[in-house]
Amino acid sequence: MQYITAGESHGPCLTAIVSGVPAGVPLSAEQINSDLARRQSGYGRGGRQSIERDQVSVISGVRFGKTLGTPVTLTVANRDWQNWTDRMAVFGEPPADLKREVTPRPGHADLVGALRTNSDDCRNILERASARETAARVAAAGVARELLAELGVELFSYVTSIGDVHLPEADPMASAAACTPLDIETSEVRCPSPAASKAMMAAIDKAKKAGESLGGTFRVVATGLVPGLGGYGSAGDRLSSRLGAAVLSIPAIKGFELGLGFEAARRPGSQVHDPIALEDGEFTRRSNNAGGLEGGMTNGMPLVVTAAMKPIPTLMQPLDTVNLDTLAPEQASRERSDVCAVPAAAVVAECEVAFVLANAYLEAFGCTCLADIKANLRQYRQRLKGFSR
Repeated sequence: MQYITAGESHGPCLTAIVSGVPAGVPLSAEQINSDLARRQSGYGRGGRQSIERDQVSVISGVRFGKTLGTPVTLTVANRDWQNWTDRMAVFGEPPADLKREVTPRPGHADLVGALRTNSDDCRNILERASARETAARVAAAGVARELLAELGVELFSYVTSIGDVHLPEADPMASAAACTPLDIETSEVRCPSPAASKAMMAAIDKAKKAGESLGGTFRVVATGLVPGLGGYGSAGDRLSSRLGAAVLSIPAIKGFELGLGFEAARRPGSQVHDPIALEDGEFTRRSNNAGGLEGGMTNGMPLVVTAAMKPIPTLMQPLDTVNLDTLAPEQASRERSDVCAVPAAAVVAECEVAFVLANAYLEAFGCTCLADIKANLRQYRQRLKGFSR
């Protein structure tokens, strides 16, 4: 199952096409819209979020609420398009008063994209390099999330730091297991601790006043996974490599960890690896420092992924740059932007992780229709129970 997105930040709409979708998967526009709303929320978001009210339109591949086994097409309209119809027109001549973007922002795709494509207007790059594109990813991932839900897999995410404010965690893996979606979703920064949430919001307020932006870290957790998803035969089979590629594809993500991540490099092996046990006829682990992956495969424990997002490159107190027309020093351009989008990035990461996991299930249990996938999964679970007897 794969997706491709199209559309510009200020174009008419964003489009996603999901191919390789099994037949018979229930799909709910309401559920997708809920995820789109979560992506738009979060303390520190900018003025664009007050304009957009992201809602999905399903154009193909679904009939009477179930997938047909054909490509699913989804669109999300850009309400701001009405303010950009002349500057982003598909055909015709540029307006006489068109202002080109010639002062590229440090940390953004502006300059490198212009050099790559021989463009004299950074808007040709920034429109697509914008994080607005992730709305289409969230819509596309609705298919993967619904499939996983049918197979007993649930995903959630939460913020662990914004700027220099951290969620207190004596044991990060135990913290991931103890989090409840209600605590997360009622926080304006998607942090399960009310005290830490308040401190994070204060840090965002401080950054906004200073014309700054803030990054942070977040965690994605998936529960209900069967052991053995992924593979060990080749590099591309390993879920660890697929998950890393998926999460790092999100704009502004600069770090990725599985389980203990970098902390594992600072501990001796006896404090890293998870002892194996047998409970009720099933293999389990006494701890989850591996974050649910061993040898590139799921081990039946919750999958725990942590990622780091850099501060947004658009600053109200802009950094120095070079004007592409005059080649003279100048201050970088100021696009309307967020102060902090870490909570939104966490939701997008949920969706990227969902696609990787959904594909792992399709590879293991078939990809034609949901009924066959479920039957094969039941047989697999029965075999695993028999193995331990």
